[in-house]
Amino acid sequence: MGLRWGTFQENYAQDMAIFHSTRQWGIVVAFLILLFACPLFCSDRILTIMTMIGISVISVLGLNILTGSCGQISIGHAGFMAVGGYTSAILCAKLGFPFWAALPCAALAAGIAGLIFGLPSLKIKGFYLIMATIAAQFIIIWTIIQLRSITGGPDGLGVPKPAIGSIVLSSKASYFYLVMVFTSLATLLAKNIVRTRAGRAFIAIRDNDLAAEVMGVSLWSYKLQAFFIGCVYAGVAGALLVHYFSFASTDQFPFMDSVWYLGMLIVGGMGSVTGAIFGAVALKLLDELVTMAGPILAAAVAPQAAASLALISHGLIIIIFLIFEPRGLHHRWEIIKAYFRLWPFSHEVSE
Repeated sequence: MGLRWGTFQENYAQDMAIFHSTRQWGIVVAFLILLFACPLFCSDRILTIMTMIGISVISVLGLNILTGSCGQISIGHAGFMAVGGYTSAILCAKLGFPFWAALPCAALAAGIAGLIFGLPSLKIKGFYLIMATIAAQFIIIWTIIQLRSITGGPDGLGVPKPAIGSIVLSSKASYFYLVMVFTSLATLLAKNIVRTRAGRAFIAIRDNDLAAEVMGVSLWSYKLQAFFIGCVYAGVAGALLVHYFSFASTDQFPFMDSVWYLGMLIVGGMGSVTGAIFGAVALKLLDELVTMAGPILAAAVAPQAAASLALISHGLIIIIFLIFEPRGLHHRWEIIKAYFRLWPFSHEVSE
């Protein structure tokens, strides 16, 4: 990692640190203060958008561990979110569990589902693994619909709002705080996972699984660990989503969301925690832009064009990034930082 002029590392602990200077610590603290102060001056609509972005960030961070770090491509991530969401909904609505007890159960259930559907990754990879994860999406949703007496089937299931003692988190601001706390913790955990022995094994498997196995990396163990961790993240995101709407429905976890989560990684930059955040924020903001532009386009051109604008814009953005910036927004951000870090010798920065 490039360091600012005048910053030196004197031991391994400093070299392995996430933040290398008081200046970096100050920027992070200032950002968190500004983030958690948003309810003081933002409208409910903006808080809703930021809450949805936070939930998407948690989900994409899990997919980044599985796909970006370990190289196991999954297009069934929304299905694992559904497992977490419905587990929490059933425990809270039908068994009377508090949200704080149901949430870890939801994460564990999604992780176990990830282990089950991750078993094919021990024998297949590439296109065949993609097809297996797509099958997981449809199998999970089909199972939820069939268990009508438990899940409510296609009619859905009412879910109570989370509560801290006698305080119910029913307002937009209170739920925003809840989601942002989990998003911050999920980001910190994801950042540290890739720095562990398991994280290094994930990267070795992604780069060359045969070479990793020759060096003693257990493909069986670490691939399943990647599926479990990635789906635990999805389970937490799914639980937060259904409790936000106070309702669990299979319509909240469509197949296209699984595709767009992978698109968020492409736009942000695979294998990077920062990239996962950038990608989730970028595509979610694009959704809002499309929502605002839809009525204008419908009046100016045709209602059909407005209806398909979201699909067209997402697909176009992903294609543009694949062609012109395949390493995503994270790579561009690193170039910008290096430019200012090396100033006035920034001409040495290369792409």
